[in-house]
Amino acid sequence: MTDAAGRLAALAEEALGAPLPLRVRAWDHSEAGPPGTPTLVVRRRRALRRVLWKPGELGLARAWVAGDLEIEGDLYQALELLAGLLWERGPGSRRSRLAAAFQALRDPALRSAARELIALAGPGLPPPPPPEEARTPWSGPLHTPRRDKVAISHHYDVGNDFYERVLGPSMVYSCAYWEDGPGGTLEDAQHAKLDLVCRKLDLRPGQRLLDVGCGWGSMVLHAVREYGVTAVGITLSEEQAAYARKRIAEAGLTDRIEIRVQDYRKVVDGPYDAISSIGMAEHVGAVRYAEYTTILHRLLKPGGRLLNHQIARRPEPDEEAYRVDEFIDRYVFPDGELAPIGRTVGQLEQAGFEVRDVEAIREHYALTLRAWVANLERHWTEAVRLTSPGRARVWRLYMAACALSFERNRIGVNQVLAVRTPGDGSSGLPLRTRDWRE
Repeated sequence: MTDAAGRLAALAEEALGAPLPLRVRAWDHSEAGPPGTPTLVVRRRRALRRVLWKPGELGLARAWVAGDLEIEGDLYQALELLAGLLWERGPGSRRSRLAAAFQALRDPALRSAARELIALAGPGLPPPPPPEEARTPWSGPLHTPRRDKVAISHHYDVGNDFYERVLGPSMVYSCAYWEDGPGGTLEDAQHAKLDLVCRKLDLRPGQRLLDVGCGWGSMVLHAVREYGVTAVGITLSEEQAAYARKRIAEAGLTDRIEIRVQDYRKVVDGPYDAISSIGMAEHVGAVRYAEYTTILHRLLKPGGRLLNHQIARRPEPDEEAYRVDEFIDRYVFPDGELAPIGRTVGQLEQAGFEVRDVEAIREHYALTLRAWVANLERHWTEAVRLTSPGRARVWRLYMAACALSFERNRIGVNQVLAVRTPGDGSSGLPLRTRDWRE
């Protein structure tokens, strides 16, 4: 077989109705496509079988995770060039343009192209997904305490050493707040985010804080050190809890901070003066969100504040047809769900909260993700050793693609400040809530 790249490029143009936007190099070392762009390297014919059996993002992602596909050159530029194929929908379809193109190969008019693509892919059964990277499928109701614990373990119990390399010294796995712009450091931006949350919550010495989804303990440590509160942090990850407890002990704060491996539905020791939920609500799910907001409202004392920091998606024309991205669900955040910001605000209000402030910080997350990708690439050899080549490839692709999603306004992130307003209607907030330094 010769000129596999040329044949692939011609077939892609026939199916897509437009030439491929980047260069291709095939397993036979042939190349085709526009020069001066990043190169999509198809290392094995097996990559084509993966995409034929799972058209769209999932097939491409599996080929990437297995090392059947690689990008030479700027990964962000390559994803930008592929964005129209991966994220834009085909005409009259909910499928991506790429998936729609593979579906179109069933058209009799494209039968010869389909046969040639199958011949290029080679014989054999559909290749299994990289087994050590995809989560084990399960059935049953979504977002039960047991299922949520397994899902959280899949993502967060990758290894604390691995996350140290990616997140840096702050060990914060949520959107940072880049007060000094892109020229600042990730550590300063994460410190600024934690401090912004504390100021919005108006934390004072002697108050009691609940941090829902406390991660590796950074929020509770900051709040106790800088604002004199006592704190409880809850997580479903055993590895996160162990790491957080070690940090707290080293800081000499075990008498003021408690870390629990506990589901938010099991917390019964309210009331708290303030609650922070930073990057946790994405795991709650639509079927449980009303329960989540009701529980947090009950756990706050009258006049207490909630800061809910959460990624949001754009509303769908048909909300009933919304589906979680297959790659994210299978390889990254099992059972994770995003909701439009309007729905989140509405459900907080239905639970009894008064929503006082919504701050959109979408661009900040793009900067954060690019910093994490840079950390991962800088420590690539160690990251592979600490996890596996496939797992490191999952995180690199996932974080880079998410950075572009925030930059292109496909998803956003918001901090919502809500109050359990007491019966006399006093919110306790200043008249100018945007100046959180007052």
